[in-house]
Amino acid sequence: MAGLWLEEFNEGQVIHHAITRTVTEADNIFFSTLTMNPQPLHIDRNFAASTEWGKPLVNSLLTLGIMIGISVHETTLGTTIGNLGMSDVKFPAPVYQGDSLRVETEVISARASKSRPEQGIVEFEHRAFKQDGTLIASCRRAALMRSRPKAEAAT
Repeated sequence: MAGLWLEEFNEGQVIHHAITRTVTEADNIFFSTLTMNPQPLHIDRNFAASTEWGKPLVNSLLTLGIMIGISVHETTLGTTIGNLGMSDVKFPAPVYQGDSLRVETEVISARASKSRPEQGIVEFEHRAFKQDGTLIASCRRAALMRSRPKAEAAT
């Protein structure tokens, strides 16, 4: 798997993720309607034009999902047991349809579990930027991670 084992995470490590993603109008409308969010600010171009934004905003939960999703390939793909929680979620600047997102992840902490042998907890801070370098989202995420299997550790 592409994900890292618990032992491969180091406090202060920053991963600049290779995958980027342009958010489309279809993404925004589909996600908003799929999640039962009828906010016209996301799905009605005419309504959004009359707001201070002037055009539809990308649903913030879609932005959060893309940010964390982009990070998975180089952090937790196949090596995570599950998310334990997210905190400090912030959206300091708007995301519009057509913006391209890039993500970086900083390892805040990594430690072995006291109650679960061969597992541990990694706290990440994810940050997403749009094409002009503007920070558009951040959050902290705690994940329960697998330790490197004994057979692999011995080789």
